[in-house]
Amino acid sequence: MAEYIQVHPDNPEPRRIKQAVQVLMEGGVIVYPTDSTYALGCHLGDKAALERIRRIRKLDDKHNFTLVCEDLSSLASYAKVNNAAYRILKAYTPGPYTFILKATPEVPRRLMHPKRKTIGLRVPDNPVAQALLQAMGEPIMSTSLILPDGDGQLTDPHDIRLKLGKQVDLIIDSGTCGLEPTTMIDLVEGIPEVIREGKGDAEPFR
Repeated sequence: MAEYIQVHPDNPEPRRIKQAVQVLMEGGVIVYPTDSTYALGCHLGDKAALERIRRIRKLDDKHNFTLVCEDLSSLASYAKVNNAAYRILKAYTPGPYTFILKATPEVPRRLMHPKRKTIGLRVPDNPVAQALLQAMGEPIMSTSLILPDGDGQLTDPHDIRLKLGKQVDLIIDSGTCGLEPTTMIDLVEGIPEVIREGKGDAEPFR
């Protein structure tokens, strides 16, 4: 069964954050809160952990995985960002948006879209997610916790424990999360295109 730890939503306890980071660094899969929904996360370099997440979500090879970054400077290491895209990123991060951009060579090929060579990137506005990223010192490979069996989003950590307790290594409980995933914006061509409407306001990108 997964480790289950309670973390204060506004003032995450460093000892518990360190515990979660250790699981990530050792190849584990965790469930953690963001400013939109709970998410599945693993170390970006761990192929086996990524495949476990694919199986949990039943994802094909065309799925755009997301690198969750601490800030814009770390995001720029993994994406090709022109001036127009940078202005948008600066205005809307941190926040409940995922931006699709061309990946740099720093991104493992298995995380990219196979044809477009793109990657999703985001900077969450959530104290627990930020504490994890600061302690990691690098992005977390992530995807929204949406189950394929018709249950949709799981918002309550106790329900997550019942559903996924045998499939993940650690669950962070910091209270109930939202139902809406991030709003997804494609910035590959420099002109914003709304791919998915979610928690973030999509109107500025139309």
